[in-house]
Amino acid sequence: MSGIVFVVTAPSGAGKSSLISALLKDDATLRLSISYTTRAPRPGEQDGREYHFVDRPTFVAMRSRGEFLESAEVHGHLYGTSKRVIHEALGRGEDILLEIDWQGARQVRSLYPRCVGVFILPPSFEELERRMRKRAQDSDEVIRRRLDNAREELEHQGEFQYVIINKDFEAARQQLAQIIRNERAKPDGPHHG
Repeated sequence: MSGIVFVVTAPSGAGKSSLISALLKDDATLRLSISYTTRAPRPGEQDGREYHFVDRPTFVAMRSRGEFLESAEVHGHLYGTSKRVIHEALGRGEDILLEIDWQGARQVRSLYPRCVGVFILPPSFEELERRMRKRAQDSDEVIRRRLDNAREELEHQGEFQYVIINKDFEAARQQLAQIIRNERAKPDGPHHG
């Protein structure tokens, strides 16, 4: 039995991490892949829980050894998904959720063409900016850069099988959970081949 690869992507501030956290609380059989990153931990983040925090030389060495399923540079920091962890989990029949950007999603699709892609949209670009400013963890310059990146990211939503508009959090969480239930119920064999 093989597990299913679910890829969830969204621009920064669309509510992707909050939706995934809520989903994981309700679905003990879904496993979140913990990415490696070169960015510094935010307040309250723990190494090995939200990310595996490594310095740039360590990340680059890991990438050159082919240890990543996918990797990308986002907002000046490197992010990558462990190839070994994903292969082992799928081999055990576990369903894996990857919380990655569109670049990483494209790389994963090339290796697992039948992975399930979900793109989370904010209700509007204005709402996205409001959410970023409300978090109050970034400077105006960083917010401007994140908004520019979000514009680019939004152009790639058509590459995903599902799009969820996160206007109402509970409705969006239910939609995401339903997508996962529906994909698990499909009789057409493994989703990773």
